[in-house]
Amino acid sequence: MFLCREKELNILNKRYGKRGLECVVIYGRRRVGKTAIINEFTRDKPTIYFPALNTNAQGNLTALSKAIHSYLHPDAESAPYYASFDAAFAEITRIARTSRRIIFAIDELPYLAKADDSIPSRLQHLLDHEWAETDLFLILCGSSMSFMEKEVLSENSPLFGRRTAQLKVEPLSYLDTARFHPELSYEDNALIYGITGGVPHYINKLDVTGSVKNALLENLLDTSSYLFEEPENLMKQELREPAVYNAVITAIANGATRQNEIADRTGLDRNICSKYIKVLNDLGIIQKIEPIIDKSPRKSFYRITDHFFRFWYRFVPANMMAISSGTIDRIYESVIGSYLPVYMGQVFKDICRQYLIMHPEKLPFPISAIGEWWGPHPVKRKEIQLDIVAFDAKANNTHRGRHFIIGSCKYKNEEIGTNELDLLHDYASVFTNGDDTLFYYIFSKSGFTKGLKDIANEGLVKLIDLEEIYRE
Repeated sequence: MFLCREKELNILNKRYGKRGLECVVIYGRRRVGKTAIINEFTRDKPTIYFPALNTNAQGNLTALSKAIHSYLHPDAESAPYYASFDAAFAEITRIARTSRRIIFAIDELPYLAKADDSIPSRLQHLLDHEWAETDLFLILCGSSMSFMEKEVLSENSPLFGRRTAQLKVEPLSYLDTARFHPELSYEDNALIYGITGGVPHYINKLDVTGSVKNALLENLLDTSSYLFEEPENLMKQELREPAVYNAVITAIANGATRQNEIADRTGLDRNICSKYIKVLNDLGIIQKIEPIIDKSPRKSFYRITDHFFRFWYRFVPANMMAISSGTIDRIYESVIGSYLPVYMGQVFKDICRQYLIMHPEKLPFPISAIGEWWGPHPVKRKEIQLDIVAFDAKANNTHRGRHFIIGSCKYKNEEIGTNELDLLHDYASVFTNGDDTLFYYIFSKSGFTKGLKDIANEGLVKLIDLEEIYRE
């Protein structure tokens, strides 16, 4: 079953319906569903699909030869091999010139370019000359974010300016993640999003058919399961020194969030450590977080923002003995289940920010930026934090008459009361003034007290529960 990629498919199909050469770049982190999008788009369309291999040039030339021959002779049991990439591309040129519309999809272009670094230049020449007057629909797809952005999309690339469209495929939103399991409760779907991070492959592999707990025990907290080894396998595919990167992620997961703390915890030189941090940041596993107002390098820290990695590193290493011995089910509630509300706190903040972004028609003004804020309280003399701060473009260039949304996100098994609104008023006063207009939002998993609801009825605060968050 193919779900949730209607936008990407609509873009591809619209471009397919036009005449002339198309060069569409599709990229995004591994497992996010790029190949599934290509397969769904090319279904029932004439296509040469070439999945490049992490091998040498000859191995990839053999695979390309098979892909071309499979298109020309789909029932043939064996395929002749082209003598060179030039010969194989010449055959594609011949097919494109004699076909009304043919798709040529190169999946995992970084592997092909690694095997033969002349490939980007060859493709540039073909796009500029041999394929320019054809109706060829070329797809260049890759999972290496750094390669696709630097070697395909950047102005220093031979392919710069040749693409007619690009699609950065992101993990699914919390709402789209819930489409896989419409029969489950909002809380269960929020937890599934918090475990998988909206990565379709992980949602399918978690395979929730009854309770999320049982799915975790069978499909993640089991040494024979696919998801149990996924972080290690992914790092082996992407990185040369997976053990070092594992140490960096583990340090962050255990509370070392600033660069010097990570270096000290891992024993790495600080300059060297910064390089590993940058790679993990480029992969989307971790992210440098700064307050949305009064940004400063001194206030920044690193957080695991890939929810799957965050869940795995939070619960698997600490319980490895029980998982390896097959006894994790006996202690699940005490070592995992009881900690899930705390773990889901950060996930819930992510969900609430997505809600605001996806519903601009419900907001009091168009927001231009959204994030979180923290800083010292001048009176209480302690560090304070706001889960959500969103503002309009005016806030970037003036200190008067600004518009702010100030939000709190509570994933607790209790109703939220008026004291939370009092805190929002107090904390927001640190960086706002009397000329600003503030709108208060409180998100809650378990609802609100009557007193807070009465204040909301007066229009002084907007209250949003899980049902509202999941209402499309």
